[in-house]
Amino acid sequence: MRDVVFARRGSGWLPQVIRTDGELRLRLAAGADVNHEPRTFTVPIGAAHLAVIREDLARHLLLFSALLPLCDAAGTGGGLDEDAAVALLDPVLLSAPADVDALFRRIEWDRSRLVAHGADLDLLERGQVYAAMRAATETPDESRAQEYHAARRRAERGVVLGPLDAGVLRFTGQYLHGATLPRRLPDAVDPALLPQVMQVIATAEQACAGMRIGLDPRRGKRATDKRDWERMTATVDAAVRRAYPDLVDDAVRTVSFLMCSEAADRARNSRADDDEAADEHPEVDDGARKTALSFTDDKGDAQTWLRGGPRTASAAFWDFVADRSAGDNEVFTIEDEERGEGIQLHFYADSIARITTVRPGAAGSAPQYRVEYRLVDGIGGYRTLVGVFVRGGCAALDRHGPWTPDVAEIERARRRRDDG
Repeated sequence: MRDVVFARRGSGWLPQVIRTDGELRLRLAAGADVNHEPRTFTVPIGAAHLAVIREDLARHLLLFSALLPLCDAAGTGGGLDEDAAVALLDPVLLSAPADVDALFRRIEWDRSRLVAHGADLDLLERGQVYAAMRAATETPDESRAQEYHAARRRAERGVVLGPLDAGVLRFTGQYLHGATLPRRLPDAVDPALLPQVMQVIATAEQACAGMRIGLDPRRGKRATDKRDWERMTATVDAAVRRAYPDLVDDAVRTVSFLMCSEAADRARNSRADDDEAADEHPEVDDGARKTALSFTDDKGDAQTWLRGGPRTASAAFWDFVADRSAGDNEVFTIEDEERGEGIQLHFYADSIARITTVRPGAAGSAPQYRVEYRLVDGIGGYRTLVGVFVRGGCAALDRHGPWTPDVAEIERARRRRDDG
């Protein structure tokens, strides 16, 4: 039978003292099992230990901090090293303050618990753990511990934030975790500092005005163009660094990350017909637009597009690609059977082929084709060529060369490009 002898009301996570079959034990929840549920451990204690735990919050917290690494070491299913745990009781709860400090210089302990419960950070850093807990609180402040560890991680990289740096990181929500998707959180910034932070954001917005990050259907429906992202990042970084040379790299990066993330969201949430590039080329004869096209991939899937449908040929084709493109499916073809021409996109090599029927097959003879190749500059280049083809056919692609029938030559050019 278990009875709770002592438990602090400020936090359900602080170790409790229970009585089991007449024996006093310290019970604490720490670590996690394979289902990510907290594990529970118990340690035998004596009456003298209970008296200190009941009366001295600081020592109670110090004991918790010292025991947590042992709980972590138990893993998801192992047992607690009870001998090691019991060996901590007297040194933490009953020894002189100087001896407590000396102990914490020798053992592994959980710093975040002490910080969350109000430890004096300066004293903690100097190794005066006992004195650091004089103002300890029963109720933890987890955000304080998170901020402390974020600052320690930056310090390990040699990064020290100024007020504006911290304000910018708080505005984007990346003060604690740099991998968090950035957002606009003006309420997280000190009101006195917010106007300066907004000036930094305005500088970034002006720098990338008019720039966009397109989607890259080669990597799925929501993937974005890596080159567009890198181009916007470089533009924003340069502008912010010119205007605010004292900002640390973390602050500059979070601003460019915010601009790029917002641009990517706009691309994902808009329905583009993908014919913009073709509209910019006067050589495309509007009367030569395709009326029917077939799309195929390297797996044998096919789809027919007919003019007059709800989507343009380009948009329909890129949807076809986004649904099917994969590491083992990187060749896609658009064919106009009526005109005997088509294009084949080779995503694995950043190249494209245009295929024109020179002589149709007749009386059992095979048709003859002219196949010409060229390299392609990323997804933006593919979009342009696809848009031109679906409007004007292979002839409209003449001005988008050079084209070569020599496969070996295109392979050499590809290797030179990749090596350079």
